[in-house]
Amino acid sequence: MYKGLIYLTAVFAFAAGSLISVSSPAAAQTTTRERQTAPKTTPTPTPVAAPTVDPADEVIKVDTELVNLNVRVVDRNNRPVNNLSKADFRITEDGTPQSIEFFSKSEVPTNYTLVIDNSGSLRSQIEQVIEASKILVGTNKPEDETSVIRFVSSDKIEILQNFTPNRTDINDALDSLYIEGGETAIVDAVYLAASEVAKYEKSTSQDDRKRRALILVSDGEDRNSYYTQQQLFDLLRESDVQIYVVGFVRDLSSDKGFITKSPQSKAKAFLEKLAAETGGKAYFPASVSELNGIARDIASELRTQYSIGYLPTNDRQDGTYRNIKVAVAEGPNKEKRIAVTKAGRTADGGKPVLQSGTPIKNN
Repeated sequence: MYKGLIYLTAVFAFAAGSLISVSSPAAAQTTTRERQTAPKTTPTPTPVAAPTVDPADEVIKVDTELVNLNVRVVDRNNRPVNNLSKADFRITEDGTPQSIEFFSKSEVPTNYTLVIDNSGSLRSQIEQVIEASKILVGTNKPEDETSVIRFVSSDKIEILQNFTPNRTDINDALDSLYIEGGETAIVDAVYLAASEVAKYEKSTSQDDRKRRALILVSDGEDRNSYYTQQQLFDLLRESDVQIYVVGFVRDLSSDKGFITKSPQSKAKAFLEKLAAETGGKAYFPASVSELNGIARDIASELRTQYSIGYLPTNDRQDGTYRNIKVAVAEGPNKEKRIAVTKAGRTADGGKPVLQSGTPIKNN
């Protein structure tokens, strides 16, 4: 199988400036007679008040990076709870309480990528997948942007449509999907798609409130990826990307070995972990007739979330993994509320680094 390389190239431009100082002579002149007759006086220095600093004007530099969380809250029946306030939430990182610095329950623009398996295993579902994807795109708000990636094997991962708010262009890309043979490389496709959405319009500003997500449609069985699952989850822990999964695992074999899981169990566990680690959600439809409803549910899930930010008390950027827990106060009559968000973060500045690996085509 073709194993390409991703090359990241950084171009640095340095500009040298010249310091130019200009002076002009005094215009006034004094005659000899004036100098001789002018009275001699001793100048009195003018007192200068010492500068004062208003404490309100002091600038405090904070090097700690704000940790942003997208949090869904549901009740026992998995129904969304959308009427909570900042005071209802408690955040801990590695067991240490954190102070919430930012809180919002308003809708924010969303950048998401449709990552669709085009291998033979989805041959019977592809038309319904396209239809459901168009339903999801149809719910986009004016500031939302979507891209489309198709994948089969590692050398057949293509960006059919770059991020755009234009629904017509997105739907045209969906119509161009087609099934072909190859050894499915789900890990590679998700790795590369997550890298793309994580860096698109990414800002270091704490005001960067865009939500970033992937919607993955696949059977979940990886046959031949360059990247390992561990490399993929390391990347996801450094990114603010949620993953929603539509897994067609029912057609995979359920026969397990003496000490190994069945292909179906392995695929389902992998897809569930993708969603759980990133604060997304996994769907396993029993039939293609459920796809349209799933598309509407994902659209709702993306937009009915709380945006929460905190400055971590442990600000060391030492590459360690930090567990994040979000708890929500009980509702009326002790109604239990469950917060769903990413499981943790890697404390290295949140800057994923692409390694040498498989190429991604851009049509």
